[in-house]
Amino acid sequence: DRYLARKAVGAGFHEIYLSADLATCAARDPKGLYKKAHNGEIPDFTGVSAPYEEPVRPDLTIDTESLNVENSITLLMDYIEKRFRL
Repeated sequence: DRYLARKAVGAGFHEIYLSADLATCAARDPKGLYKKAHNGEIPDFTGVSAPYEEPVRPDLTIDTESLNVENSITLLMDYIEKRFRL
């Protein structure tokens, strides 16, 4: 899917990967969807009952597991400022 999206959009496509392991995602889940998925209440839940493949070569990776929100936003804004000039 990512390949097709990149191919369809062309040079304007930017893949930003917000990296966090499954435990971190579950801990941040305000709706309890990960718990429901682990209990079998939600079928085909990405990363739990359906596969998730990390991007091979994202344009930017932000390790949200180890960075706080402010530092993550700073990385994203730096990326945007360097690549999106008006």
